[in-house]
Amino acid sequence: MQQRRVIAVTDRSRSPLSLKPDFQEAAARWEAFWAGEMLDRPPVVVTCPAEDAEPAPRPHYHEMMFDPIDEVVQGVDRWVRSRYWGGDAMPQFSPGFGPDVFAAFLGAELEFGENREIATSWSVPFVEDWREALPLQIDRDGIYWRRMRELYRRLREVADGHWLVSHLDLHSNLDGLESLRGAKGLCTDLYDCPELVREANDQIRDLYEPISETFFRDGALCAAGTGAGWIGAWHSGRCNTIQCDFAALIGPEHFRELAVPDLQAEAEYLERCIYHWDGPTSLPHMDDLMAIEAIDCIQWVPGAGNPPLVEWLDLLAEVQERGKSVMVYCGIDEIPRFAERLRPDRLFYTVGASDMAGVERVLEVVSANV
Repeated sequence: MQQRRVIAVTDRSRSPLSLKPDFQEAAARWEAFWAGEMLDRPPVVVTCPAEDAEPAPRPHYHEMMFDPIDEVVQGVDRWVRSRYWGGDAMPQFSPGFGPDVFAAFLGAELEFGENREIATSWSVPFVEDWREALPLQIDRDGIYWRRMRELYRRLREVADGHWLVSHLDLHSNLDGLESLRGAKGLCTDLYDCPELVREANDQIRDLYEPISETFFRDGALCAAGTGAGWIGAWHSGRCNTIQCDFAALIGPEHFRELAVPDLQAEAEYLERCIYHWDGPTSLPHMDDLMAIEAIDCIQWVPGAGNPPLVEWLDLLAEVQERGKSVMVYCGIDEIPRFAERLRPDRLFYTVGASDMAGVERVLEVVSANV
């Protein structure tokens, strides 16, 4: 069993966030995690409704795009304050208009669920011929770009000293090209006009950093460290979650030629990086994915209809053996199974809880299974 290093309880008056009085203690666990080390236990992201706050819904994509900005900002602040951020969860919020927001910044239109019953959005592909669509550029006068910049600036004001404004969920790289062209069209383009796809892919790769940097500055994301977008991890510098879901539709040759340079560039721009790895059809790319040194952590998602995460321990253990950490999302009863098989210094948990007692119980079980 790994030797445990015990940290002293830090002076809680030093917290830069009013909603996280034990900020320094949690930050120390995260910094150890990113270094491939462990203090007293792995980091644990666990939240529940706050006992001293009114319940509040989390604002969804349609609201963030179209509702009056003052109402949106106030709604986000109420939601963050309605949660108890237990364990090593940092109080944070990741804005967004949906998973295809990167494509929207490049000129795509977004469709939202009718009557807000479907809490997501999707892009309307508009590229018919890459020769007419290139070069890909940020539509700086577009409604999505201008609205997101305003939202980040306003959230920054209300969050300052209390909680974190987190990174966007950017479906960039080949995912962004798919949003512009459509999955079927992009797949056939790989064979019908591969040079144009390479040109488009080079251009969209170059846009990741300026887009990320814009919102990094607008939201003052590094004032007290940054959250990893929609995943509740934390780091003192640039940190986000990346992915290439289009990888499920292509073979290793195209993944190696197109996706790997994209992911490498994105991960190297970030100081710490989590990769969202989605579904068994993406498993053929494991060797190439594991070879990207700048990717620090893997979030494996088995996908609908497949065995739950706890049944993929062999895969998670292999990921650790190849030098990556893993994110584990599970129920409290599954924690011992993960702990028995996985290295605690390359692991962090995301666990649900319904109340404060549940949060404390989760932390007890994690600490008892190190």
